[in-house]
Amino acid sequence: MNTYTRSLLAGLVLALAALSAQAQSRIAVINMKTVFDGYWKTKQSDVTVKERQAEYEKERKKMLDDFEKYNTEYRELDRKARDLAVSEEEQKKRKDAANSKLLEIREIERSVRDFDTNFRTQLADQIQRLRENIFRDIRELVDAKARAGGFNLVLNTAAEANQVPFVMYNAGLPDLTQEVLTDLNAKAPPGALDEKKP
Repeated sequence: MNTYTRSLLAGLVLALAALSAQAQSRIAVINMKTVFDGYWKTKQSDVTVKERQAEYEKERKKMLDDFEKYNTEYRELDRKARDLAVSEEEQKKRKDAANSKLLEIREIERSVRDFDTNFRTQLADQIQRLRENIFRDIRELVDAKARAGGFNLVLNTAAEANQVPFVMYNAGLPDLTQEVLTDLNAKAPPGALDEKKP
């Protein structure tokens, strides 16, 4: 087990021990995966990311088409530059044209690499921001529900460490999953919760 997991488990055990010492301990559970996946803003952000990826693929395809076109032109120029039937001067001109085309090809390769790198970085940043905003919304509502319900602790039943769930057994503890999900989706725009078919 890594240090973070040990610390997390130790904290959880201490929190549970401290709560069990109190006579009025109240614990609830929530499945954050279900809430996150079912939240309309998650679905909306997934659509936004997919649209952005489609735009990227379209632009990248244009760049690769240009790359292929320039490669074809280069091969033709190179073939003509090797033609021994023309004068040395003409061969040199053709060789220079082929070299110029080769430099353009290398520039396109560099542009494609930069485009890929920039897109991946920007997309990762966008996904991170979207996730943070979604989790903030969920956390705020869970905090409010826990306070209103008098709960001292809300455990995430979907949480795992080393593929082992944190909550191994739940003896009928109040589950806030559906209540939180219903409240989060209450303000969803029309059609936001509709299943999108590819």
